[in-house]
Amino acid sequence: MAVLSFERKYRVRGGTLIGGDLFDFWIGPFYVGFFGVTTAFFAALGTALIIYGAAIGPTWNPWLINIAPPDISYGLSLAPLKEGGLWQIITICAIGAFCSWALREVEICRKLGIGYHVPAAFGMAILAYVTLVVFRPLLMGAWGYGFPYGIFPHLDWVSNTGYQYLHFHYNPAHMLAVSFFFTTTLALGLHGALVLSAVNPAKGEVVKSPEYEDTFFRDLIGYSVGTLGIHRVGLLLAMNAGFWSAVCIIISGPFWSRGWPEWWTWWLNLPIWR
Repeated sequence: MAVLSFERKYRVRGGTLIGGDLFDFWIGPFYVGFFGVTTAFFAALGTALIIYGAAIGPTWNPWLINIAPPDISYGLSLAPLKEGGLWQIITICAIGAFCSWALREVEICRKLGIGYHVPAAFGMAILAYVTLVVFRPLLMGAWGYGFPYGIFPHLDWVSNTGYQYLHFHYNPAHMLAVSFFFTTTLALGLHGALVLSAVNPAKGEVVKSPEYEDTFFRDLIGYSVGTLGIHRVGLLLAMNAGFWSAVCIIISGPFWSRGWPEWWTWWLNLPIWR
């Protein structure tokens, strides 16, 4: 891959958070850095442990492999390797890999002299994951409340957790999270389609400037947030989807243990309905 003209200016020492010049280098187009090394370490170890867990389990069927958390009876203590300890170590590896990747993004941003919007957005996804496997189990008093690693086992966990609260879709934070996910999809689809329609014209046509894109939405809905504004909107929508996903699960159990339809009793009891 060819080095872009400006890359030689930023491919210099400095901008690292940890490690100084020790890992401050590139392998082809990929920047390594200290956190690139830790990402590779945690990802490799976690993957190896998942394979080991499958090897000692009952099946190699990729749909049915199940790395389960410890039994509730273990509480917040360390469990034996084959009784949930494997899940605990893999969780540590996953958090280590995700956080290392985000910090590697920070170092790349520092070298390029750009903002930290990308690692901030990725950090919201990390927050949602850590909420599921660390914060909620901590608040409920047992690692067993975390979700298992595996395709069907994870889907079963989602289904069972939802039924514990009768109808999880009545969770108000879940409603917000789903709304933001769908709205993010809508915004990304509209933005992508608009850009392609402007900068990928038919043969013989000229590429249109951003003013055409702004005018389209002004004519369509009466207002356009502009070229920079639409990306701010997209970032806000996506980060809210991750944030409310974390909220919807952490309030289920630690702060609300009954069926979610019952939570809406306050709405049904408003004086306006009497």
